[in-house]
Amino acid sequence: PKFLITIHSALISFQGRDSTSTKDKTMKKLILMLCCLAAAFAAPFAFSQEAAADAAAAPAAEAPAAEAPAAPAPTINTGDNAWMLTSTALVLMMTGPGLALFYGGLVRNKNVLSTMMHSLFIMGLMSVLWVVYGYSMAFGDFAPAADGSVKWYSYFMGDPCKYFMLKDVGAAINSDYAPTIPHQTFMLFQLMFAIITPALISGAFAERMKFSAFVVFIILWATVVYFPMAHMVWGKGGLFNWFFAAKIPVLDFAGGTVVHVSSGVSALVCAIVLGKRVGYPGTPMLPHNVVLSLIGAALLWVGWFGFNAGSALGCGDLATAAFASTHFATAAAALSWAGAEWLLKGKPSVLGVASGMVAGLVAITPAAGFVTVPSALIIGAAAGLICYLAVSKLKHALGYDDSLDAFGVHGIGGTLGALLTGVFATAAVNPAIEG
Repeated sequence: PKFLITIHSALISFQGRDSTSTKDKTMKKLILMLCCLAAAFAAPFAFSQEAAADAAAAPAAEAPAAEAPAAPAPTINTGDNAWMLTSTALVLMMTGPGLALFYGGLVRNKNVLSTMMHSLFIMGLMSVLWVVYGYSMAFGDFAPAADGSVKWYSYFMGDPCKYFMLKDVGAAINSDYAPTIPHQTFMLFQLMFAIITPALISGAFAERMKFSAFVVFIILWATVVYFPMAHMVWGKGGLFNWFFAAKIPVLDFAGGTVVHVSSGVSALVCAIVLGKRVGYPGTPMLPHNVVLSLIGAALLWVGWFGFNAGSALGCGDLATAAFASTHFATAAAALSWAGAEWLLKGKPSVLGVASGMVAGLVAITPAAGFVTVPSALIIGAAAGLICYLAVSKLKHALGYDDSLDAFGVHGIGGTLGALLTGVFATAAVNPAIEG
């Protein structure tokens, strides 16, 4: 440092004086000691000052880059969680009492209790299966191998052991699926879809399946069809999950494929395998209580807002868009079905309006979070007309006995909605689909 060089020069100059007196020698020693003490106390300050000066003179480009701030940890949004819990209750209401009343009013008097029993029993059965292994099969992804590769079966089903008995499913957030609500809330919401889907199938075999056979069928169907289908479309690593860049991406916002296509096609298979009811089609099999069905249909419309808008997994603008498209598609479908009846039969029926409502709800389900309101009107109007023709014309032409038209409404409506989602989906509603 410069100050040490100055002290060193002064000492050399002083020592260069020709003096041999005792007084001069003593003064030399005293000055040398004072210089050493000054150097000892001043050195830290001098070094810090020179370091600061050097740093100030250094080019800005040589300064070390500041570390990027760490991403904030996901936190629970109480508003999102409140909406999701409300949506969960709304979707459960769709099965009991909604679907139970809707189906119960459509069957003959002697079968009303057994038909309603299907929906109520499924609420309990599917809940237990979901806890044991169902949720894990649907949303528990397999860990990749050491080299990063994944097994082929991970595209079709989740790891049944990852969340076995809901292990590690609690208040913590699972950011893979819902970054603002507890993992347990997400699990409960998805459970309600697992409950209503097999209950929809019961409309195809109503009035002609033994209860013991019904229980075995639901367990097998949930394990072989629903849980793998939910994983393929919604689960991380699933074959069709567009959000995780799947091999075959499929846009399904709230269950057009997972719920309606799967249940509708399964309903058709059940109807064909079981055969026709005794007396069908010669014997009239009229609904015993249309009022019950109307109450059930109204509850389905209300509950469907939780079904579709809840699938936004939050209470932001996407939930609002899904809510709006759901409502207007349903209104258009009810008018479309009633209009088709009016033209072909001479007058509309109240049961036709209710059936049109359900058809619109089904068709808009895969598209709810991807389309605008005008597009939703088109989807709803198309669903009302196409599903009416499937129920009134196609069923009789092919000769199958779909008791409560589960295939005609859910299978046809769900397929139509899935196809039209690809036509009308826009990033203006859901930017996540861009690219």
